[in-house]
Amino acid sequence: MSRLTRLLAAGAVAAALIPTTTAGAAAPAAENPWLERRVLNIAHQGGEIEAPSDTLYAFKSALDKGADVLELDVHATADGELVVLHDTTVDRTTNGTGRVDRLTLEQIRTLDAAHWFVPGCGTCHDGAPGDYVFRGVATGERPAPDGYTAADFRIPTLREVLETFPGVLLNVEIKRTRPETSPYERTVADVLREFGRGTDTIVASFSDSAVTRFALYNRDVSTSPGTEQTTAFWLNSLGPLTGITLHGHHALQVPPSQAGIPVVTADFVADAHRRGLAVHVWTINDRAQMERLIDLGVDGIMTDRPTLLEQVLDERGR
Repeated sequence: MSRLTRLLAAGAVAAALIPTTTAGAAAPAAENPWLERRVLNIAHQGGEIEAPSDTLYAFKSALDKGADVLELDVHATADGELVVLHDTTVDRTTNGTGRVDRLTLEQIRTLDAAHWFVPGCGTCHDGAPGDYVFRGVATGERPAPDGYTAADFRIPTLREVLETFPGVLLNVEIKRTRPETSPYERTVADVLREFGRGTDTIVASFSDSAVTRFALYNRDVSTSPGTEQTTAFWLNSLGPLTGITLHGHHALQVPPSQAGIPVVTADFVADAHRRGLAVHVWTINDRAQMERLIDLGVDGIMTDRPTLLEQVLDERGR
């Protein structure tokens, strides 16, 4: 049972125990540009079903397909460098093995981040050899597609992403999920400040403490609360309740439902907007669900299929 599921089941008791503010968070929700940016096509991992997860190739192609926001995940290597990868290990998406926080950047750079990618399937380990159309590009065994380089198919650093996409809206998830992993929120905060990032970037994490630590070091960048504060808002928005104030945060990033319990409803969206918060929903790859969420008034949809979402948004005139 996930932490969110346990909190949902705990009901109002959990709400009473969960803090409702974040010290040192970003700009006041009343000055929230994410409420004006809608409906956002947020390419989850750059659109994992359509391109190799969290690669520069995925991010570049997602923008070409119409994505408005690049969603990416950040880990720290054994030598303290920030790299963009979804999982805590490199096993699922690359030709390597091991935990990111036990590998050096030099080791990470040798890996093929498109090794297990199959178009239309995503990261798939049961394909035929010919299905892996980009396997070997990162390592020089296969030429890169026109307009791209081998580096576009490796695990990028956060710096490389920021250098490559100045001015592009970013959603950065801090993926520190292991208790023994050294905190790296300050490094993320410092790098984003170095590149002049502010409310054109939103930092999120399942961990409330990770978001709080980040905000202590950088108050200019937008943030989304972690699981506990998000659950507290949901519990306090049920029925006639109108949610709670989450000082400084700019968006609630939530699944459409959890453990069979609806999370995103018209009432939830209205309460979030009343409290000055945008609603971003993850991870939606089905047309009917995209259309339903747009009808509910959500502000952004994270998807592994940015091409499909762009078609839906175009058909509806945004």
